[in-house]
Amino acid sequence: METEEGSVGDLVALGLARYEARVYLALVRRESYTAAEVAREADVPRQRVYDVLDALVRRRLATAHPGRVATFSAVAPELAVARLMALQREALERLDRVSSTLTAALVPVWADGRTHTVPLDYVEILRDPKSIAEAFTDIQAQARNELLSFCKPPFVAPALNTPGIKAVRRLRRAGGSVRAIYTHEALDDLDVLESVRRFGAAGEESRFAAGLPLKLVVADASLVLCDMPDPVAGTGATTALYIEHPALAACLRLAFLTVWEHAEAVPGARP
Repeated sequence: METEEGSVGDLVALGLARYEARVYLALVRRESYTAAEVAREADVPRQRVYDVLDALVRRRLATAHPGRVATFSAVAPELAVARLMALQREALERLDRVSSTLTAALVPVWADGRTHTVPLDYVEILRDPKSIAEAFTDIQAQARNELLSFCKPPFVAPALNTPGIKAVRRLRRAGGSVRAIYTHEALDDLDVLESVRRFGAAGEESRFAAGLPLKLVVADASLVLCDMPDPVAGTGATTALYIEHPALAACLRLAFLTVWEHAEAVPGARP
């Protein structure tokens, strides 16, 4: 039985359906069978055996013998296998021609596509607070030389912001710069003041301004994370933009430096 199942599997691998393989193996055992006999021998449903025998005859793997009751016999196994192999080779040759034609058609399209970029594919739009917080952590982690921030409530990072502290220490050890500007409003929040103290201990330079236009982070004059408050809704809803664009980042860096020059270094110096 195992040998027969193995032969069925081999014939299926050569292109026969399972019923066709079982009927051919049954035909091999005797000189000829009627359709009913081979159905029983091959354990194939009687209503299917005629279609299976016709398929084998068309493939020249079996021969039909007309008579009062038609009988069927298998062609010699070496001839049957050779014919199945020939059909497989023909199929492979067709696939080879198709693949060559398809490759020739698609390669120019693919090459042309490398020259086009999706408009604004350097801008990621974030609306979910969790996604914004993750982007904030990411931009801090990516900074290698400089990290500049406009900090104003509401804050998306956790109060401790451990990843931020680690980023500040890493940058300062590498000789980088970390500067943040907070609003005067932050001075009235003890939690924010404690955060400023901890970041200062880690190496962040901080200053204070009466107001800031938006929340902003610029890393290495190449990456930008900024919020875009809805000017119409007035509900506090915001959209954040995560942008990888050196020219824009350089402009926003200049804006930061301008505010920095006029900001107060000591909280108590505010009027």
